Amino acid sequence: MISSDGSFHIGDKVVYPNHGVGIIEQISSRTFGATVEKFYLLKIKSSSLKVMVPFHNVASVGLRRVVKNGEIQKILDYLTDGECSNNTDWKYRFKENSERMRTGSLLEVAAVLKSLLLLHQSKPLSFREKKMLERARYLLVSELAMAKNCEETQIEDVLSKALSRSKLHFPEASEFEA
Repeated sequence: MISSDGSFHIGDKVVYPNHGVGIIEQISSRTFGATVEKFYLLKIKSSSLKVMVPFHNVASVGLRRVVKNGEIQKILDYLTDGECSNNTDWKYRFKENSERMRTGSLLEVAAVLKSLLLLHQSKPLSFREKKMLERARYLLVSELAMAKNCEETQIEDVLSKALSRSKLHFPEASEFEA
């Protein structure tokens, strides 16, 4: 995942879990007393939010490179015919899904998307689950579009086809608007 010297470089496309894709804009140092701390400054694509991540926190926050083609195929295969289960208790299900979203793994995000879509076929989603589905959809589409260097609408078509093979409907962004 991380280059051999364990670092990212300016211009690298990275993922900050639960916030989405960003680009490393600069690498800087700050001095705190006798300690010099190095940081990555990233700009989150969707919100133009600037985030400073100390080098020593990279692993704990789950900062990683954008997925590669092999991983993209695994995600599409999972959406097409991966097994998916849902806890019947809302609280446990929400907790499990929240934890999956926080892992930073795009495959886990895809699992949340698929499980919520399956659930939605049998009953309406709660407000919080709708928000989580919207977030999962956004994280998947934005990262895959960045990874494949194409428009988000192309990725939406690809995801829609994969899910339709599982008899699931990929939600349009407009379905989440109030």
